[in-house]
Amino acid sequence: MKQQISVFLLILATVFPAIFITSCSPVKSLRRTPPRPAAGTYNASPYRQDPTIMAGEASNAVSRDNPGQTALERTVIRWYFDSDPRGARIYWRVVSSIPAVVKNTNETYLMTTPFEETRSFNILGLTYENARDVQIEIKVSKKGYEDQVKRFNVRQAIDQQEISGFFEMIAKEE
Repeated sequence: MKQQISVFLLILATVFPAIFITSCSPVKSLRRTPPRPAAGTYNASPYRQDPTIMAGEASNAVSRDNPGQTALERTVIRWYFDSDPRGARIYWRVVSSIPAVVKNTNETYLMTTPFEETRSFNILGLTYENARDVQIEIKVSKKGYEDQVKRFNVRQAIDQQEISGFFEMIAKEE
């Protein structure tokens, strides 16, 4: 019995100060409201404040009307693809999750592996702001082997200034 009382007193001595301290502290709301933005900045696009986007280039779209006028069109990207065995045909196409702005395209033949080139993206409607919603699909095919497909995010390729991959070709079972 004495042992139970001493355990009870020990628990009470530990818990009571914690309850006392929290009950005596000033009452604070657990819900915090974010500070209101300054007038005129509430609807600002977060991409315009992205330090990786050149000033004023967030919404400059690639178009046929003014070719070569945006920084995005002047950005040169290294394209490099290889396969084992070599000599596979490389095709590429645009896959967009915003087809009303940037249209999907059909496959276009590039060359055979190994392929290395420096070129810019000439994707109509593409901006730095919407580049995150656009992908480049690379398809590699060779007679007697399974076709292989990889997708690359355009914004990531722009940031890395490279789009590259290696394809280990798998022989078809006959």
